[in-house]
Amino acid sequence: MPAAKVDTRQQILDTAQAIMARKGYAAVGLNEVLSEAGVPKGSFYHWFSSKETFGEELMKSYFTNYLSSIDRIGDDRERSGAERLMEYWQRFYDLQSFDNGQGKCLVVKLAAEVSDLSEPMRLQLVDGTVGIVDRLERFITDGIEDGSLKIDDNPRRLAQELYDSWLGASIMAKVQRSHDSLQRVMDLTRTRLRL
Repeated sequence: MPAAKVDTRQQILDTAQAIMARKGYAAVGLNEVLSEAGVPKGSFYHWFSSKETFGEELMKSYFTNYLSSIDRIGDDRERSGAERLMEYWQRFYDLQSFDNGQGKCLVVKLAAEVSDLSEPMRLQLVDGTVGIVDRLERFITDGIEDGSLKIDDNPRRLAQELYDSWLGASIMAKVQRSHDSLQRVMDLTRTRLRL
């Protein structure tokens, strides 16, 4: 596939991600995405057979980029598992504190909405969030092994509990338009990790 075509497809996905992070999935029409991306309407169906297929590809693209960013944190072996884990949570906090608590995480923005609308998109959310928890578990395990974390819990269960807590706090930050819930979950995280 020529690079220009790949760039156009990715341009559509990146533009949609930015718009949907603000408005949600159902509230965004294809014309809005294509106009903002500067791509002719007819081009959309060259790349995507339907809005649902597009949504599925949007979630795949989002998670590919998001998981790569977590992997970059994990690749920094000069720092302890605890330091890498807390860097992830700080980045999550910063991302969700953006724009008066409105955040930019597509999981927070779209999960409840698309899980009822599209089984393929829901399954992309499952795969992506499992990938996130896998990486968090790895940070916790690394922290136990390098001595920077001392926990009595199962690393997988703790990773899942913390991620679930952060998602809930992010939703409350949106509802309350306040960072208070994010600060509470940061404090909870430090307590659970004994930091």
